[in-house]
Amino acid sequence: MSSSSEKTLAEIFNSFDSEEALLPVIVQDHLSNEVLMLAYLNRRALEMSVATGRATYWSRSRNEIWVKGESSGNIQRVVEIAYDCDGDSFLYRVEQTGVACHTGERSCFFRIIHSGGLH
Repeated sequence: MSSSSEKTLAEIFNSFDSEEALLPVIVQDHLSNEVLMLAYLNRRALEMSVATGRATYWSRSRNEIWVKGESSGNIQRVVEIAYDCDGDSFLYRVEQTGVACHTGERSCFFRIIHSGGLH
């Protein structure tokens, strides 16, 4: 269903107010809905994800564009990209090949805090 509040792709790209601006992206398995990871992207990473269908992010530790799986083989094929009501965060729904977390876990969210502490 279309609504007058929907943004154009150009308007979404313009959510980044500068070349250095980073916005969060939640990454979710498109079949299981499992949250796999949280990453950041700049405008170029989003443009590349849209153009190639490969999940692309900004690596804050390496200070460079990062195509998920390029070196590890743990590829994320983008099935769908959603954005929130304010246009300042994103959701990649992906087909995950291998694990998502650099620790070797399927999801980066494997540590659980219970009322008694960490598990």
